Amino acid sequence: MTVEPVDQRTVRRRPALTRREVLTVALRLIDSAGVEALSMRRLGKALDRDPMRLYRFAASKDALLDDVVELVLEELVVPGAVDGDWQGVLRRTAHDFRRLALAHPNVVPLLVTRPLSTPLGLRPAGTLRPLESLLGLLVDAGFDARGALHGYRLYMGFLHGFVLTELQERVSVPEETDALLRLGLHRLPPREFPRLRGLAAELASFDGERELDQGLDIVVGGLARRVPATPG
Repeated sequence: MTVEPVDQRTVRRRPALTRREVLTVALRLIDSAGVEALSMRRLGKALDRDPMRLYRFAASKDALLDDVVELVLEELVVPGAVDGDWQGVLRRTAHDFRRLALAHPNVVPLLVTRPLSTPLGLRPAGTLRPLESLLGLLVDAGFDARGALHGYRLYMGFLHGFVLTELQERVSVPEETDALLRLGLHRLPPREFPRLRGLAAELASFDGERELDQGLDIVVGGLARRVPATPG
């Protein structure tokens, strides 16, 4: 039996992977199954590639998580203030951040905790661009560099805490009409948690946008009162 030689021109190579493709699939895995489900082996299977080849894109899982955070934060664009309306920019950016968090709830813990694992100067550049933009916004508003940094920390600390709070107040049984049952609060002993159970109706009707705006009234309003007076 004669074996016909393989015509190399008919053998098609798969296109080379790009960093964005790898990170997009990694983000998709986190969105669907959580951070714990992400591994190089599972990512390689999803991409139909040898997992060992993926280390050229990220040296470790920690580095991969940092890069996923960078990918998500690319969607958060802080514009310059128009006609000096820096407070409006802070409000719009806060709502954009909330929408981003609700679109990728499993990534929110990474947004909050990954910075704790990596020194500032060693983080991916994309994760630092919102910081740079917000500092520039506050300096242009009249804060000195130290005051702008303090304002940034206050602002982002509020946003991180807010989205974590909103995400943890998910309902247990969405179709249930009774607030206690809907949130699963009926499982809590009444004598130990009377106030929490008593707030069932308020917790079940959580309005994220309204709550965010109320918090921003305090945070942004407080920052506005600290802008140094302009001479003349």
